[in-house]
Amino acid sequence: MARVKGSIGSETKAAILSTALPLIAQYGYAAVSMRQIAEAVGVNVSALYNHFPNKQQILVRLLMDHMDGLMAAWSEQISRGQAAEQLEAFTRFHIRFHIEKPQAVFISYMELRSLEDDGHKKIESQRRAYEDVLRQIIRDGINTGEFNTPDAHVAAMSIIASLTGVNTWFSADGRLSQKQIEDNYVDLTLRSVGYETKGKSYV
Repeated sequence: MARVKGSIGSETKAAILSTALPLIAQYGYAAVSMRQIAEAVGVNVSALYNHFPNKQQILVRLLMDHMDGLMAAWSEQISRGQAAEQLEAFTRFHIRFHIEKPQAVFISYMELRSLEDDGHKKIESQRRAYEDVLRQIIRDGINTGEFNTPDAHVAAMSIIASLTGVNTWFSADGRLSQKQIEDNYVDLTLRSVGYETKGKSYV
């Protein structure tokens, strides 16, 4: 199969990644072959190997790009207010970012098991950096007395699992709007860390 007419190296590499993402999300990493990806992109298999020597590198690149995008987007959203305001900002950001990228989110969690040691270490390092953002917000809230929760790490892991779970059931045509869902999760998240507001303890 001939290389895409008029394509250049960077465009072909981007096309490989954008094509592999939905294929892996639909069929699973193990079931998708390099030949299948090449055919979907419109290049021969040898051209595919010029950019990615093996399928594992494609998966690692997809997961790294997702985490890089996540951290870059958060860096533009950081709230400078009190811990409760920062936690609200994080909650809304996480939901919005992930709802817009369901396939990337799906493989980022479901295909961690498919990563080999080196790739797994790289992705886990990126994930820890993102989780550290939330852990620090919660620690700050505990230190200032805004939050009443015994362990920042446990609270952070619980919150991230809860927020990421929105992707499994969210529908743009559902009963609640995205804004209403965000509002509900802000309330739930603040309650989970024992935040007190308007004279009411959210514990």
